[in-house]
Order: sequence, then C-alpha cells, then structure tokens
Amino acid sequence: MLPVDPLPALAKLRADFPALQQKVHGRPWVYLDSASTAQKPQVVLDTLQRAYVDLCANIHRGVHQKSQQASDAYEAVREKVRRFLNAPHAAEVVFTRGTTEAVNLLAQTLGQSQVQSGDEVLVSGLEHHSNLVPWQRLCEERRAALRVLPLATDGAIAAERLPELLSERTRIVALSHASNVLGCIVPVAALVSEVRRRAPHAVVLVDGAQAVPHLPVDVQALGCDAYCFSGHKLYGPTGAGVLWGRRALLDALPPWQSGGDMVLSVAFDQTLYQDVPHKFEAGTPAIAEVIALGAALDYLSAIDRPALLAYESKLRAFAVAGLQQIDGVRVLGGHATDASHVPVISFVVPGVHPHDLGTALDFEGVAVRTGHHCAQPLMAHLGIVGTVRASLGCYTNHADLQALASAVEQALHLFRRR
Repeated sequence: MLPVDPLPALAKLRADFPALQQKVHGRPWVYLDSASTAQKPQVVLDTLQRAYVDLCANIHRGVHQKSQQASDAYEAVREKVRRFLNAPHAAEVVFTRGTTEAVNLLAQTLGQSQVQSGDEVLVSGLEHHSNLVPWQRLCEERRAALRVLPLATDGAIAAERLPELLSERTRIVALSHASNVLGCIVPVAALVSEVRRRAPHAVVLVDGAQAVPHLPVDVQALGCDAYCFSGHKLYGPTGAGVLWGRRALLDALPPWQSGGDMVLSVAFDQTLYQDVPHKFEAGTPAIAEVIALGAALDYLSAIDRPALLAYESKLRAFAVAGLQQIDGVRVLGGHATDASHVPVISFVVPGVHPHDLGTALDFEGVAVRTGHHCAQPLMAHLGIVGTVRASLGCYTNHADLQALASAVEQALHLFRRR
C-alpha cells in the first residue's frame, strides 16, 4: 500500500508537539501509544504554565483579582466541553480526574439512589476495567446482578443479543464508545435506542475515553444519559477529565465526596449542598489542568475533524497492511479499512510474548503498549494473554508506521535466530 499523504494543514500538526523531537536509545522517537496517553501540543504546555504562574490562585473562594480570573478561566472550560460534546447545558459538565473517577462517581451515587437487590446492571464484554470493576462492586454491594453483552468471535459487540439481556430490572447500561484494544467503534446510538424501548428507566453511561480524540461526539444524537472522558487522551494534561450527565439525572443523584466548595451552608444539624455541577466537585480541583484541558479542546476543535478522521482511518489501513505482510503477525479485531475503527491496532505473534516484542521495539525507538490493556475479559474471549498495541494520534505519519513494521520484522528475525 502506498503511503498516505495528509492535507497540508494536518502535515503541520506534528511540529506542534515538542516531545516528538526526542530520541530514545539514540533513535528518533516513534510514539505509537496515544491510546494510553497522547502527547501535548505546545499551546497546552504554555497554557499549563500560564495557569500556574499568572493565574495561580484558588477558585470560587477569593474576592481578589487573581482568584476571580482563575475562576473565570476554569468555568469557561465547561462551555468549551459543552460545545465539544454538543451537550444542552454547561452546568451538566462535571470535572473529574478522568474517566475512571467519572465512572466511580456514577457507580457510587447511582448505587445509593437507584439500585436495589435484584436489579440488573449491563456492561459489554469489551469494557476497560474502569468501566467494569466499579459496576461489579456496585452489584456486590447492592446484591444486584451484573449482566454482560457478549462479543462475536472477532471481538465486536454482538448487538443482536442486547434485547434478551434487557428487562424491567435493568437499571444501568455501561458501554464503551470505542474499544481500547481493537479500536472497533460501538454503535452506541442504535444500542441506546434499543435500551429505551425495552428498559426505558435504565441510565446509559458511555465511556468515551478512546472516542473523543478521533470522533466528533454529539451526546444528544447518541441519546445517552452520561458520557465521560479523560483529558490526557485528547492532548490535554493528566488529572483532568469530564463527566457529562443529563441535568435531571445529576439533580437526582446525591453528592459523592464531601468538603469545601460543594456546600451551600453548613451547620451541625444540617448541611445544604450546591446545585450541579458544583455539588460533585469537593475540595480544590485540578485548576491549572482543567484550564489547560480547555486549550486542548480549542486545539482539537480547530482541526478539520472529518479530514483528520479520514486520514487516521487511512493510516490505520496502511499500518494493518504493513503488519499483515510480516510472517507470523496476526492482527486482531478484523481488518476493516473504513471508519468503523478508531486508529488502534492490536496484534500478536504466536510464540513471542507481547512484552518481549514490545521491549525489542523500544530499543528501535518505537513506543507501543503491551499486555492486557486493562481488558482481561476481552483477552480471555480472544484466547490470549495480551497483545502488542499500536495507537495513533493526530501527529502520526506513515513514516512512523513504516518504522513500526520494520522494527517488528527485525525483532522477529532476531527472535527466530535464537
């Protein structure tokens, strides 16, 4: 397959990421682990520094100028998130430390208020541990039943099985928008429609951690009740994430953590809480990180997203084709070359442990992820212990993927000689 030439505007993106100028083991660094965490553009790094230097004050508390400026900058990010997700109201945006905290917030507050013994929680077999274990614990605590939407042989969700798993006792449905292992995009809108028909009172949460860097997301079109993501996977800093929830849902939930800023008034006999979203944000938040998340959203929103999605899809097809040409390499999850996958590619080589191959690739300057990717039930379904995963970002080019194929081929040659 011929290399994929990006649009001129996309070709220039790479220069915005200073970390990509580094060398590893004396070689140019080829970063193919964006699904784990994305590199940060200079504008995000500059915003983070400015927030710590020019706006270093606590928010929502001070009457002095810097506190008010920091509060305004922090709160302005809610509107940026609202636009990014096409959510109805900025007040529906709750800041968390990331996807994991967002799911735990919902699991614990929904557990207190809406899940009883004998109720059911439905997850899919694709889920990251962060969108499985909190629901598993909730079911154990509330004596509810955890039900699992099964997978097809290739790891895609068996959507046709959904109707038989829904009932009047279904209280929560938790789904990924895209797999962090296989890259397959889940047909969320269609699944939500089925949930509405058969379990209209169920709350539907979507884990969007792997989707938001690549797909335009419209929560109103998806029809879900809650959507969450981590800032660090879409070119923002660590420690800042988002839970969007329908206002009616958030209003009905009890507070999660308690402390400063989430209270309206406190007395020994009674405490009154703030309205959403502030009732879910106890204590001093990651102020600088949230402000820098806003810069990451601005950066990504300024890109021609349909063009980027098409380019990343072609890059994925280019990478898959290159890997398939190497004797012994098996790419998992189907080999679709259309927009049915985000640019995440997992592969295995029988007889070679993923950790060994990943270590060999690192010595060639190629950074990939190896292991079970916090998706052990999916690994069990596929009959493997782990994979090598290459994941792309807006800065990835065909030279990176040629380097990946070359490094894999060289590593396997050395393994076989031994």
